Amino acid sequence: MLNTTAWNRLRYGLYAPLYDAVVERALRRARREALAQVHWRPGMRVLLVGAGTGLDLPWLPRDLELHATDLAPAMVRRLARRAEALDRDVEAAVMDAEALDFPDGHFDVVVMHLILAVMPDPARGLAEAHRVLADDGQLCVMDKFQADDRPAGLGRRALNLATSAIATDITRRARPLLEGAGFVVEADTPVLMGSLFRALLARKGQA
Repeated sequence: MLNTTAWNRLRYGLYAPLYDAVVERALRRARREALAQVHWRPGMRVLLVGAGTGLDLPWLPRDLELHATDLAPAMVRRLARRAEALDRDVEAAVMDAEALDFPDGHFDVVVMHLILAVMPDPARGLAEAHRVLADDGQLCVMDKFQADDRPAGLGRRALNLATSAIATDITRRARPLLEGAGFVVEADTPVLMGSLFRALLARKGQA
């Protein structure tokens, strides 16, 4: 299956000029609803993983310490320009979500929007999110998932060979992924196209 870090860096670099036109309006409400589930406090240190062109920025409180990463340099450049236009102070960096260059327990909130269905190894990405979150931190996820109670059928897996190469994996299940990484899901809300797109809020489980 053509879903590797190198391929994702290349294709999202190519997608960057068209990304906002395709994605911004379609997912505006879903982003807003996902972020509204977070219990925000002034001064929180927040990490946007796979932040793309920064489409989450307009829906975030202003009194936060914001950090953002993306695999594609072209996306990070556009994110930086959006942050400047919105007068938001954002530390943006090119970084692999599966190997975050941040210390353990560093963030109060980690936001992962539209990345778990894209990255080659979502379990590893979630393990990194778990690592960099404070013990009382919150994980905010919004993405497309199939039903949690059954694995993908043969037809869906066959179609996924194409969709995962050009856009997104359509076989991933939210709760098994999050719970497998040590998270406890506190909210799970359908936000678009029935229950295809879901917004989940999770915390670290008790050791």
